[in-house]
Amino acid sequence: MPVPVRSLHFADAREAEDLAAFLARLIHYDRAAAVRLQAHHGALAVFGHPPSFEVFAIRTARLGGDPVEPDVTVLDVTVSAGELLESLGGRGGEYGAEFAVPAAVTGPPWAGVLPPRGGWRELPGLPSVPALHAAVTAAVAEFRARDEALPEQHRTRAERDRIGRDIWSRTVGDTGLPLRAVHAAQSLGFLRPGAPVALLATGTETWLRLRTPFGSIAVRTKGLGGLSVTPTRTG
Repeated sequence: MPVPVRSLHFADAREAEDLAAFLARLIHYDRAAAVRLQAHHGALAVFGHPPSFEVFAIRTARLGGDPVEPDVTVLDVTVSAGELLESLGGRGGEYGAEFAVPAAVTGPPWAGVLPPRGGWRELPGLPSVPALHAAVTAAVAEFRARDEALPEQHRTRAERDRIGRDIWSRTVGDTGLPLRAVHAAQSLGFLRPGAPVALLATGTETWLRLRTPFGSIAVRTKGLGGLSVTPTRTG
């Protein structure tokens, strides 16, 4: 069971800076964003759910400080992303190795349906990083072109959602990974030139995960329906 925790220590201050950049991007897409924090086995996992993409964004950080038992979960709480970002900044906006854990907030529904911690296996067929970037660029251009071609009377949220659903639900390469997951990885700063990427799946492929050294994007491919995939601006 999680135990009360008021502060955590990063292995070094750079972990705080990287996590802050992730939180800032989440807030860019949702000013009221919440994140779920789980500290386990010497690492902190931060889960977000940017609504424009309908995916789970995961950023991890190495923890330092006092050691704990390997299999003990020392923290599991949902907090405001904005409050966590402020806590990481410390005085004068300088990032330190220790930060205070903000007060818990009422978790949104997604916070109770997180991707599994283990049981992942790697899948083949994922295109190269340049090809993934090119696919997102082409999709964004297609959405804009189709949106601009709409007659004024049909330029509604419902029609734009339909176009977005058609584009972003397409899969990439020889995989079942929807293009919206790649778009989210690029927009959140996870997909970077020269960095390795891998596609993972759970045993039944209920979950797919695009993993990079800078974070992961997970998407549930079975068991959920009616997902909104309204596209957003990149950047």
